[in-house]
Amino acid sequence: MKMKEFELKYGCNPNQKPAKIFMHDGSDLPIEILSGRPGFINFLDAFNSWQLVKELKEALGLPAAASFKHVSPTSAAVGTPLPEKLKKACFVDDIEGLDENPLACAYARARGTDRMCSYGDWVALSDVCDKMTAELIFREVSDGVIAPGYTEEALEILKGKRKGNYNVVKIDPNYVPDAIEHKQVYGITFEQGRNAVAIDAKMLENVVTEKKDLPESAKRDLVVALITLKYTQSNSVCYAVDGQAIGVGAGQQSRIHCTRLAGGKADTWHLRQADKVLNLPFKPELSRPERDNVIDGYINKNEEDVCAEGVWQKYFTVRPEPFTSEEMKAYLATIRGVALGSDAFFPFDDNIQRAYASGADYIAEPGGSIRDDIVISRCNELGISMAFTGLRLFHH
Repeated sequence: MKMKEFELKYGCNPNQKPAKIFMHDGSDLPIEILSGRPGFINFLDAFNSWQLVKELKEALGLPAAASFKHVSPTSAAVGTPLPEKLKKACFVDDIEGLDENPLACAYARARGTDRMCSYGDWVALSDVCDKMTAELIFREVSDGVIAPGYTEEALEILKGKRKGNYNVVKIDPNYVPDAIEHKQVYGITFEQGRNAVAIDAKMLENVVTEKKDLPESAKRDLVVALITLKYTQSNSVCYAVDGQAIGVGAGQQSRIHCTRLAGGKADTWHLRQADKVLNLPFKPELSRPERDNVIDGYINKNEEDVCAEGVWQKYFTVRPEPFTSEEMKAYLATIRGVALGSDAFFPFDDNIQRAYASGADYIAEPGGSIRDDIVISRCNELGISMAFTGLRLFHH
């Protein structure tokens, strides 16, 4: 059913009322709400994530999915089959026929990348949601989904989530926004041209390093990283591999902090696929989110030592051997072929060193720093291929 506006319960916070969404020119909204009642932040996530997956599909010709939280992607991916260890790490190794469903593969990758940050996420799908993809969404803790359509079976499944209150939004895939966009801050209206630039492999032709090698797989991954960055709160850096964003660092004031944050997430994604992690002897009653928290603690040695006496009994049937720093370092040392994108130039070569430590062999960034020569030199020392795109991707 078409509608001119939709009244929201409140804005970003409960004290911010009234709140609604509507078209500035008075036309119909390009969406239908099929279930639930999405909120202000839900719609911010929905409309940003939809643009991301739409552009990934257009650029790479594959179904795409994204997992969003607080107006930045935790991950985005295109629909390539998952290796067996990754299936297990993403908790989808029980799904028969997954390899034959590209959309479900894209969702499994996007939702499985950073499972802690994706807890309570918003999902975007580039294609009509089918039964298998809906079943995968159903068993995760999530706020809602946006897609260009839903099969009858998929919609029935999703409407049964969260006691019938799960947010399901259908968007018109042919909707084209105005070329000029506006926002208000402190009662003052800002106007700018919409960032409608199309990102594709042609942007990677200016390879400025001694090593010029950019295989097709690297170009695909760099495109995934750059389109992901286009809808990530700046400053931002994104690591990608195998058609999937595996570490997103968003909203940091210093670029090296973006690179470290995203690199740490990428490292955790890799380590989740190590045999020692995949074979953790969880108690069968432990929920998926609880397992995510324990795995993160096992890898990153957080607030609680999950292997300690008196603690492991809460999570495991037998006490697991700790994953030592030396073991993790050795495992990560085998990782290469990762792509990395940055939404603006790298001002110092420490970013290159940190990226290399997380397996980066291919980099795309705008260029334009007064220290470009130092950054290029460090890439040359490490055997990294780097392309200057000439395109900044700030998003606020």
